[in-house]
Amino acid sequence: MPYRPKTTIEQWRILQAVVDAGGYAQAADLLNKSQSSLNHAVAKLQSMLGVELLEVKGRKAFLTEAGEVMLRRSRMVTQQIEDLERLADTIDKGWEPEIRIAVELAYPKHYLYQALLKFYPQSRGSRVQIIDSVLTGTAEIIRDKSADLVITGQVPKGHLGEPLYVTRFIPVVGSKHPLADHSKLDLAELSQQLQIVIRDTAQKPQEQGGWLKSEQRWTVDNFYEAIEILQLGLGFCWLPDYTVQTGLKDGSLKVLQLGSGGEKLAPMALLSPYEEQLGPGSKLLRQCLLAAHQSEQNRENLCTINSSGT
Repeated sequence: MPYRPKTTIEQWRILQAVVDAGGYAQAADLLNKSQSSLNHAVAKLQSMLGVELLEVKGRKAFLTEAGEVMLRRSRMVTQQIEDLERLADTIDKGWEPEIRIAVELAYPKHYLYQALLKFYPQSRGSRVQIIDSVLTGTAEIIRDKSADLVITGQVPKGHLGEPLYVTRFIPVVGSKHPLADHSKLDLAELSQQLQIVIRDTAQKPQEQGGWLKSEQRWTVDNFYEAIEILQLGLGFCWLPDYTVQTGLKDGSLKVLQLGSGGEKLAPMALLSPYEEQLGPGSKLLRQCLLAAHQSEQNRENLCTINSSGT
């Protein structure tokens, strides 16, 4: 006789919500359910399993050791169910009504706009959402599968990415900054300066190694806000070279001359968090994006050939 599960997906989702929200009351607000119904669902889940998953200390609920194991496995199951439902939706509808593409802020968007120009006549009315993401915020989108396509500066394990572009970050100050005309600064000197940083878009940001972090930092939402602050003569910032070309040409910005580590490279790649369920519209947009980069590469190659006289 086939095995019939004693528990339901809804019970496991409620347990996950209680843990993620930090308690029954918070989860009740999040799920728009009564706190008593959540208590009952988790109690019934534990009773059916014969295993204690949560223990209450004061006003907070904490996972037991067994609960941690079961919760981890339950997330895999509920994710598989969501993927299955998403696949059914894609099969039923064929062409996606909406396509979400998350784009690392350091990626030059003119490539994406060129791709959208080619995509639009074939888009069949699909809505397109462009989501700006930064650092671990991009990784979070990939993990949560909350976008169809993602342009990221770091391809996580278990995913394959199509190389698109290498962003070159350089340290920049305004022309009014005291360090604007200094030569061969070292990183120790720079660490004493005010640093302008771009806000990580993750729910739970993680400190990124490899980037100098001054003790005094101001955080902004994008590169263009950072540039406006720099042009006042305040702080320094690591910025993509393509964002500062105008400021460097008109003299309002200066590149800091570091003795070492004067630039940082960030390879950008395109991936889909759930490749096997990717819809035809998303696949077409991906092709358009790859083609935009290929066209740019062909133009660069042609320029190189012409300049060499061959």
